[in-house]
Amino acid sequence: MIVDFGVTAAGETVQAVTLQAGDLSVTVLTLGSILQDVRLQGVDHGLTLGSDSVADYEGSMRHHGSLVAPVANRICDARAFVAGRTCRFDPNQAGRHTLHSGSAGAQFKVWQIVAQGADHLTLAVDLPDGEGGFPGNRRVTAVWQVAAPATLSLTITTTTDADTLVNCTNHSYWNLDGGADWAGHRLKIAADRVTEVDEDLIPTGHLALVRGTPFDLRAGRAIHPGDPAMDTNFCLSDRAQAMRDVLWLTGRNGLRMTIATTEPGIQVYDNRKPGRPGKGAYEGLAIEPQHWPDAPNQPAFPSVLVPAGGQKVQAMQWRFDREV
Repeated sequence: MIVDFGVTAAGETVQAVTLQAGDLSVTVLTLGSILQDVRLQGVDHGLTLGSDSVADYEGSMRHHGSLVAPVANRICDARAFVAGRTCRFDPNQAGRHTLHSGSAGAQFKVWQIVAQGADHLTLAVDLPDGEGGFPGNRRVTAVWQVAAPATLSLTITTTTDADTLVNCTNHSYWNLDGGADWAGHRLKIAADRVTEVDEDLIPTGHLALVRGTPFDLRAGRAIHPGDPAMDTNFCLSDRAQAMRDVLWLTGRNGLRMTIATTEPGIQVYDNRKPGRPGKGAYEGLAIEPQHWPDAPNQPAFPSVLVPAGGQKVQAMQWRFDREV
């Protein structure tokens, strides 16, 4: 089902597309390929933090549920060396670094509907050469799919006609209880290392072992605001892999979300700064399957370079059930 959702400040119409299969229903916006709503049969609240207002998504919720592209997370000093030259990007973090591609992010654009059915949706957006400092004429395609009993899949494919950088992700916030915050959720992550960062949350290049630290979530445990404080990349592997389960989030109500991905990292942000108008801090956990932050400036990290004529495919999946 496709309905008009609203109009951007620039006058572009945003549509909402609802997909359904089995017990799962999801709504995706053409603005930013945003995952706006996730509903599970028998649960009386949404599972992801959304809004009914385009203005919210153009304001404080600009990354809620969005597909961040071409490069998610941080790039140190807003520059990187690509194909023999230094590329400079939008320094939108602390006036120095680039976060989520700066103002050139695909999350701020209205995407085109390429294909749509009851349980699937394909959206695409074109990013011109040089926009935001990123080289190459690029096309980003997002394929959303819902399958019974309760699985949501997203496959992101990026093509380019020049050497460029690609590290896309979905930036949804999750609260499985529907309460004021996520305190008491149980979190398990299949990672034995995290990327150590400085005061600007820029990786130092060192990978810190989680053993003996609050970030050791390999066995799973209940988490609370500040325990641990998270704006953290968990290292799942040293390179992209076949799809595998990597993270499990369980609400106090027993509702469980399992995330699978091809990506070598997963960023978890605790939402310490309120995002939704009228709501408080720690309302939801942002969980972002992706490559490691600042990879263009860290030769030892998994590469995000895509050569001219090449493509990058990134996949992630969310499965919902109840803990038994």
